[in-house]
Amino acid sequence: MNEAEFKDMIEDSPFAGSPVKPIMLTEDATLQFRCHRDVKCWNACCSNIDIPLTPYDILRLKKRLDMSSGEFLNQYSVPFEMDKDGMPGVKLKPVEGGTACQFMTPEGCGVYEDRPTSCRYYPVALLTMRRSDEYVDRSAYAMVKERHCLGHFEDKTQTIEQYRAEQGVAEYDEKARAWRQLVVKRKSAGPAIGTPTPISNQLFFMASYDVDRFRAFVMSPSFNDTYNIPVEIMATLIADDEALLDFGMNFLRHALFGEDFVEQHPGAYEKRLARKRALAEQNKEAGFQKKMELEDDKYSGEH
Repeated sequence: MNEAEFKDMIEDSPFAGSPVKPIMLTEDATLQFRCHRDVKCWNACCSNIDIPLTPYDILRLKKRLDMSSGEFLNQYSVPFEMDKDGMPGVKLKPVEGGTACQFMTPEGCGVYEDRPTSCRYYPVALLTMRRSDEYVDRSAYAMVKERHCLGHFEDKTQTIEQYRAEQGVAEYDEKARAWRQLVVKRKSAGPAIGTPTPISNQLFFMASYDVDRFRAFVMSPSFNDTYNIPVEIMATLIADDEALLDFGMNFLRHALFGEDFVEQHPGAYEKRLARKRALAEQNKEAGFQKKMELEDDKYSGEH
């Protein structure tokens, strides 16, 4: 990968627009870094956060905190837009009136075993992209050096792969791979899919981040009247968050890009269209009746 290709990846990364410029790392690069309790900048990076969350990050944290996805999103997250078309993203919400992470303690991270991907990678970052004329996702690593971070002056040196293994990011990357590919596909598709509608962005948010609400959606009568989901698969989706997340990513590809994934019941589209038309007629009739009632009130003599 050359420098121009790396810069293209940066444009689609969390570093875009940041005053802190990342340095491209080759596959055989070594990293001199160590973070520990006795380093003078301890907790500095957690005191001023800008941490995007993957869907798997949210699953791990909500399970640790014994919360529903909706409760977690309300208490610990803030939404942001990942592109000009409003693709929904989620970041950790700092403490009220401040910039520090809500999970920060004097001893360090209060959810360390389930900390988000970005925290595990720091000061390394994973970049993923796919050009519109390519069918293979490409990845690279970058390193960001911030002035406050003294971990770069520690004497521990290891390869990027060794650091990834030490920080336990392999599982996180694997669980988030389908979502990252979906994000890259949406960004690279551009005019090919047109401007996403508000409803498609809402579906993207729900399937990606609000897994408990997405489960209710999948279990709803209207969904099951439309799609033919085998009983054994539905039972798994009800019981297993990770299976539901995988299903959600495939369903988004089905809904957003027309990729065949779930089978529709025969005539389901026509029935759904008929219901929409009937509902529109009901709303039109209700609006007309309301207008007539208002007109009658004008001449009722009761005012």
